[in-house]
Amino acid sequence: MIRYPLMFTFKDAISGNGFLAGVTLSGRALMVNEDGEWWVQGVRPAAIAETGQTPQEAYLRFRNRYKEVLFDIAGDCADFEAFKGEVERFFNEPHIEEERRWNDAVADLRSGKVTPEPPFTDLPREQPEMRPTQIFVDRLDKSDRDFAAIDNVPDMYVAAA
Repeated sequence: MIRYPLMFTFKDAISGNGFLAGVTLSGRALMVNEDGEWWVQGVRPAAIAETGQTPQEAYLRFRNRYKEVLFDIAGDCADFEAFKGEVERFFNEPHIEEERRWNDAVADLRSGKVTPEPPFTDLPREQPEMRPTQIFVDRLDKSDRDFAAIDNVPDMYVAAA
């Protein structure tokens, strides 16, 4: 079974109980074809997996599932600080086996053991070392910072190089 290591960036505005938060995530996932269905299995964050008939459908469902998790956390938290802490905990909760599988998939690509097939051949490639996993949770409704169009980040995913 071929595992494709992906890196992705999501940026969301999340309404909570008395606050508006901005969440920017740089994460990792594995895309795998199992029994004719495509799966996206979260590595960081690790607690999400989704499936689809195509890689694109699986990715879209994974993206939406991630947003639903943020919505659920926002609904359960009384204030911004609790939300921020819970989102960071969710993101940083390790899943050692998934991280090992992701690193193995990167090594397989780098060694030539795995040759990407379409649609993965068309994805941009980036070195994982140049795109660390990270999450930023900012309070937007009481921020004294200036907002600008340059702050916008499109959803994207790239293949590990």
